[in-house]
Amino acid sequence: MARAYNFISADAHIEVPCEHWTPRVEKKYRDIAPRRILLPNGGDGFLVEGSPIYSGGMNLYAGLTPEKFSPIGLKWDEMPGTGSAEQRLREQDQDGVDAEILYPGVGGVRGLTRGIRDNNAYNAMVRAYNGWLGEEYCAVDRDRLIAVGCLPERGLDDAIEEMEYCAKVGLKTVELAAFPSGKAYPTPEDDKFWATAVNMKMPVTVHVAFMKRLGRGEAAIKYPKVPEEHQRPADYVTRLARYGIRGALNAVQLVMAGTFDRFPSLRIYWAENQLGWIPIYLEQMDHNYLRHRHWVERILGLKPLKRLPSEYIREHMYWGFFNDPIGVRLRHEVGVDRILWGADFPHVESEWPNSRKVLAERFEGVPEEEQHKMVVGNAIEFFRLNG
Repeated sequence: MARAYNFISADAHIEVPCEHWTPRVEKKYRDIAPRRILLPNGGDGFLVEGSPIYSGGMNLYAGLTPEKFSPIGLKWDEMPGTGSAEQRLREQDQDGVDAEILYPGVGGVRGLTRGIRDNNAYNAMVRAYNGWLGEEYCAVDRDRLIAVGCLPERGLDDAIEEMEYCAKVGLKTVELAAFPSGKAYPTPEDDKFWATAVNMKMPVTVHVAFMKRLGRGEAAIKYPKVPEEHQRPADYVTRLARYGIRGALNAVQLVMAGTFDRFPSLRIYWAENQLGWIPIYLEQMDHNYLRHRHWVERILGLKPLKRLPSEYIREHMYWGFFNDPIGVRLRHEVGVDRILWGADFPHVESEWPNSRKVLAERFEGVPEEEQHKMVVGNAIEFFRLNG
């Protein structure tokens, strides 16, 4: 029988120290796995090859008032959101939340291991983290602890193999931090990943935006024609995203690469993006597209889309918010069936343990049917929680 959900946070974080998952790293790579250290200020830090020392930053403030915020001297074992799976379930109960979509935090694999030079060692770290999530942490209550599997960002086949492993250990969704091939722009090779995700019915998410950035002079997509350097115009796809923030450019890149024409059932959730900027982004995207598409076809060889860019965004993209009164008022300009609320617990934006009280204030005047979609219905549909 499917679980009855009333309130789902579609953006939260597992902020546990790395020693929870590093014992699962292959023995030959364990000496370069992240480890916790004591900082001179008395707080916790993480040390790992190729990266500066990480500290808690603003990721462990849940339950504190702003007067008590301090990024110095934070210790993982003393703060909410940093303990066992059983503790996490109690914290959900305190906040009135039935389940959370759980992204990695500072102590997770994503940020800590990016500087590891050996690809095999890096992949081993990702595998260890995902295995711990699927076989230990989420196994305590898979209906409520819905962790996001992390995919390596150094090659297409590795990303596909890890996505398949995530499904094998019971993880219900995965996160991309770059285009599937590991690039900062879409490539034809990515289609193998999208086809696999669609066939697996694996929900694909992005937390905020792809971390891999375009290099100097690098185009946002690979155009069929490349003019001589002295005749090269400003990048067209970047122009289409100029009124957006957060995941705006990556979303346009996918659209203009024709991804959704080839994979019409593909949907992507962009967590922690907020909503208020999206209406002008969509409006101005279409305006720029219509003004520039003819010379772009002549000079860059890019064929016009079958529909306006905003139509692809509205159909194929879901957007996450945590506290966005203007965005809630503009919800119909975004699409109520494409909006997911998340508490961002235990990060600084979190209202824990008062999320429901604060959200009730933000939702004043919003019909109950629309509230239900944004706090539970859309999450159930996107993450396939009822089947």
